[in-house]
Amino acid sequence: MDIKAAVVREKGGKFLIEDMQLEDPRPNEVLVRVVACGVCHTDLGVRDQYYPTPLPCVLGHEGSGIVEKVGADVTSVKPGDPVVMSFLSCYACNTCKSGLPGYCNGMYLHNFSGGRPDGSSPLSQNGERINGCFFSQSTFATHALANEGNIVKVPADIPLELLGPLGCGVQTGAGTVINALRPKAGSSIVVFGVGTVGISAIMAALVCGCTKIIAVDINNERLELAKTFGATHGINGKETDPVKAVQEITGGGADYSVEAIGNPHVLRQAVDCLSTTGFGALVGMTPLGTEVKLDMNGILFGRGLRGVIEGEAVPQIFIPQMIELYKQGRFPIDRLVTYYDFKDINQAIEDLEKGKILKGVLKM
Repeated sequence: MDIKAAVVREKGGKFLIEDMQLEDPRPNEVLVRVVACGVCHTDLGVRDQYYPTPLPCVLGHEGSGIVEKVGADVTSVKPGDPVVMSFLSCYACNTCKSGLPGYCNGMYLHNFSGGRPDGSSPLSQNGERINGCFFSQSTFATHALANEGNIVKVPADIPLELLGPLGCGVQTGAGTVINALRPKAGSSIVVFGVGTVGISAIMAALVCGCTKIIAVDINNERLELAKTFGATHGINGKETDPVKAVQEITGGGADYSVEAIGNPHVLRQAVDCLSTTGFGALVGMTPLGTEVKLDMNGILFGRGLRGVIEGEAVPQIFIPQMIELYKQGRFPIDRLVTYYDFKDINQAIEDLEKGKILKGVLKM
């Protein structure tokens, strides 16, 4: 079928909305009319070739929409169902079978390779291949092919254009706290970087009962905004040493920390600000090969650090849980979002990179 999709053709290039052709769904695939798609820093990292996803490629991986057609083997959704699309895993390796699909042995193959696992791409332009299947969706487009494994049916009584970011950015921040760190009620947590992922981590910390929730950023407006989402303290990392400030606020160091920027210097701070036996999570995206220096004695005295992918979530379980929190008024994701028309995709990206918005969502 003929669709319109935003393709990036060169490293660091603009997103160009062009006419393309999309294949019919295979037996395990679902054709979705995209209603909206969030813009995520991972899209920009791939545009800038942090990861070797081949270009030209149609990106976009926080899509929501309406099912139009399903493959012969699909049983979980039907035409007309509202859905959110998330990441895809193989569901066959040991980590997937252990309930940790974000660490799938085939994570790159299923999400970043520019095609299906067999190497094919469902996208073409006048007979020439366009790389797609980004996160098994490529939803910077009017229509997308997803796999049944990364489709989540959602309630019809919530605006569908609001829900796409639950598939990645919001899921990553909230899940890192709820699923990976699992803070105890009354504990302290510091979040470095208060974009969508960081704000989602703050909202989740509030849900978990953390009583000292410290936001660190270099944008004072963001810090004030973070307080409206649940942060109890804000630290400008350019004006104040955040490690000393956190130690003063907590009386020795935070129980937990989240690095949501992807900066080696900030990651060092996220470890150094921990109490002994404190635990930190790295979720920020960096180019392959990025290294960080840590004080080995600081780690030796009980501190821990680990990476977290997609909030350690099983999307089919966690996305409905976040929606329920939103319906209860405890997870105000609607306050994260700024909407743009699809044609204004490059403006949305510019505003995101300049820190003018938290989460840009493209309406198709």
